[in-house]
Amino acid sequence: MRIEAVKQTIQTLPITPRVLANFRETARLFSTHYSTMIEGNRLTQEQVAQVIDRNRQFPGRERDQAEVKGYYAALDEVEHLTKRRESISEATVQRLHALVMGGSKTRLKATRYRDGQNLIRDASSDAIVYIPPEAKDVQRLMAQLIDWINREDDLPVPIRAGVAHYQYATIHPYNDGNGRTARLLTTLILHLGGYDLKGLYALEEYYAHDLRAYYDALTIGPSHNYYLGRADADITKWVAYFIEGMATSFEKVRDQALREAERAARINRNCCETWTRSSVELSQPALG
Repeated sequence: MRIEAVKQTIQTLPITPRVLANFRETARLFSTHYSTMIEGNRLTQEQVAQVIDRNRQFPGRERDQAEVKGYYAALDEVEHLTKRRESISEATVQRLHALVMGGSKTRLKATRYRDGQNLIRDASSDAIVYIPPEAKDVQRLMAQLIDWINREDDLPVPIRAGVAHYQYATIHPYNDGNGRTARLLTTLILHLGGYDLKGLYALEEYYAHDLRAYYDALTIGPSHNYYLGRADADITKWVAYFIEGMATSFEKVRDQALREAERAARINRNCCETWTRSSVELSQPALG
């Protein structure tokens, strides 16, 4: 209900095209910064903006620069796919992943799923925290996920997006870039389902501000092995976390947009008052 309320508010707010464009670009830069930061990118928010806007180079940060450019290009692709209103396919996911991994949009090749086993380890202790399904099962699981995403039923779009995020991370179809691609897929599902909010929000910021909560919500099931409980786990905890993140992110956009609308209205009132006073002074008869 909080999400739906914000949707209605944003649709009726008098936001000028210039302000809307500035807000949208800020949201995209935030998404790029926070989503890559989650994976260990060391560029600051300001540096990300400089890399994207001015192609600035930071010696020793070449990989970080490539990551933010790739993610920003993938966000471009999400916007393009949203406008075309096409159903999501495995090729869609593979294209987003290719962009995330630094592929060129002019000569982009879809990336193949992994052909070996991968492991998810704790960055600080190097302990195994998750063992994804075997490579031989990835193609089948991804096909099932895509079919489920495109199923026409009464499941609310935000819940569908949250479940898709979880299941993509669970399958972990690539050796690298899975987290970023999962977040992009989530954004695409929301945008195609009418929850783009004019492109003004960045869910990645919500995740990044409390990474432990993000990973804890994703860590579900009696075992860290896919075949020993993860596949059939109750994911209510994750869905609740995801929906709260959407509501919080949407409300942040609403508050920012309301402040901007109030500021614009105040400027207009001041301009009108100044114009009125000037008109009155000019209309007064000259004395003497």
